[in-house]
Amino acid sequence: MDMEKRPDPAAEGCLVTAIRLPLRIVMVVVVVPLRLVWDALVAVGRFVGRWLLLPLARAIGWVLYGLLVWPCLMLWRYVLAPVGRGLAWLGRVLLVVPAVWLYVHVLAPVGRALRDHVLVPLGHGLAWLVRVLVGVPLVALWTYVLAPIGRALGVVLREIWDALCVAWRIAGYVSRAVGRALRWLIVDPLRWVYRTVLTPVGHVVRDYVLRPVGRVAASVRAAARQARADVRRLLFGPAPEPRVADRREPGGPQGRSLGSSTTALTKD
Repeated sequence: MDMEKRPDPAAEGCLVTAIRLPLRIVMVVVVVPLRLVWDALVAVGRFVGRWLLLPLARAIGWVLYGLLVWPCLMLWRYVLAPVGRGLAWLGRVLLVVPAVWLYVHVLAPVGRALRDHVLVPLGHGLAWLVRVLVGVPLVALWTYVLAPIGRALGVVLREIWDALCVAWRIAGYVSRAVGRALRWLIVDPLRWVYRTVLTPVGHVVRDYVLRPVGRVAASVRAAARQARADVRRLLFGPAPEPRVADRREPGGPQGRSLGSSTTALTKD
């Protein structure tokens, strides 16, 4: 968007008319790929900066603060600042006060005397000499050489900037169009295929293929375990059943305790 008033195209001369259209075409050809790459880099940079660089920078900042800033603050507050105040007071007493006295009572009167009788006439002479030797040639150089060259360069640079702005806007339109085209050509069809074709097919495969196959496999495993158990029983006989001790048997803990109690009562 133009931020200042543009001059009349009819008053710009043939230089502007000759370079404007070719320059804008070249800028469009050059800037469109750069804009596409720039948009991709900006997206990647935002992701990396948000999820990687920002947490890393915060952690590094805390570490640096703990290792560098806080010790430096303590050193400044309890060592350097008191020493600096002492040195400042000593310097003021030893240097500033004598220097002020020397300036007020010696240098200022001498300076005023030199300015009324020496420096003012010498300055007028040097100013006239500098004006004749430097000022007049510089004014002529600016008026007849640098100003025309600057105006021509200003026209060229202005046209380059305008062409760059136009090309950047066109590159933005192209980038958005490419993004919409990729979405229409790739993302939306893939999403439709996944939602309309792959998901129902997957459900059918899961319900009518994988689950029956799983049930058959489980039946085969159970039959294999039963066959192994039958072969083991035919070869080695039935496995011995574990014996569970009855609490009422004489050999059990309660039987032994009851027998001991009965024996003790009989002896009594």
